Amino acid sequence: MASEKEYYDLEHRSEIREGARKLRRQYLRYKEAEIIYSMSHKKLLELAGKAGAIFRMDGTVLIKRDIFDSFLEQFREESTLKRGRR
Repeated sequence: MASEKEYYDLEHRSEIREGARKLRRQYLRYKEAEIIYSMSHKKLLELAGKAGAIFRMDGTVLIKRDIFDSFLEQFREESTLKRGRR
């Protein structure tokens, strides 16, 4: 049984988190991507095409997740909330 110290070891927890990231799927089908990104099929197709994240093989269309995620980052806006105020 793991001790309490091992449970709260930040380095160990970081290793587990990194391992989970590696296991996440690199390629998504359209239906999966529509759910994950909460986008319509048409908008997803448009943005994935602009990002260069579409891979077509024998009638199967996949979206490479890391390329698409990087592309989406350009649309991120800074928070408009002022710090210190709630």
